[in-house]
Amino acid sequence: MITPLALGLVFSGAIIQLIALLPIRQLIASLPPGPLRSRWYAMLAMIVLFFVGYLAYANVFWGNHSKPIDLIVPAIFFLGACFVWLTATLSLQTMSDVMRITLLERETITDSLTGLFNRRYLDRRLNEDIATAHRYSLPLSIMMIDIDHFKPVNDQFGHQAGDRALVSLGEIISETVRESDYVARYGGEEFLVVAPYTPLPDATGLSERLRKQVELAAFKLPDVPDEIRLTVSIGVASLGQDVDNIERLVHVADDNLYRAKAAGRNRVVNGMPDA
Repeated sequence: MITPLALGLVFSGAIIQLIALLPIRQLIASLPPGPLRSRWYAMLAMIVLFFVGYLAYANVFWGNHSKPIDLIVPAIFFLGACFVWLTATLSLQTMSDVMRITLLERETITDSLTGLFNRRYLDRRLNEDIATAHRYSLPLSIMMIDIDHFKPVNDQFGHQAGDRALVSLGEIISETVRESDYVARYGGEEFLVVAPYTPLPDATGLSERLRKQVELAAFKLPDVPDEIRLTVSIGVASLGQDVDNIERLVHVADDNLYRAKAAGRNRVVNGMPDA
């Protein structure tokens, strides 16, 4: 009676070890190449070795279980296999939950079309950055960017082409600004760049560099045989004596953007907040 029970525990443990390989393989397939994925491969190899060890134990000690105390090792084998299976299953479930939560969080702070930050996230983070700038007397600038003559693009080529142009412009902006800056789609064809720790002259220089990058870019749009050219107008504003909150800062940048449009477009206009 003891021997069949002991062997049953060992073989059941071996089967559970094999079952544990399934969630681990799913988990590995979901991970990008790197050290973490390599560690899970090592875990998978260890489980295979454990499986071989279970079979070796059963072969060596076949028929050598006659006392209740002989069930201790088989029971440990069985419980160990259950632990491995539970660890693998919980790891996969945890990873799936984390990925789902991360995706939901990303959807709440990003623009669905361009993948940039959205207006909701911008308002929250910019308020925090303004508070930090005031607390430590740090400069902060923003750049309001608008595509020149964008309506004819939609009218002539269609909204799908217009959407592609917005995505491409967002990519150019993201590649041009610095790592410390962040970009948001402000609305329609308007984008806003926040440049922490950046005084007005530096922000103006960055805006001019961005304007030139857009002017030189060739935009390839769907179902449009020829590449098209676009330009942007940019209004720049910085924190100062008369600009000390998000509403005033955005208002000054928007006013400078309007001035850039009125002056002929494809240009950068700034305003000295303490003037």
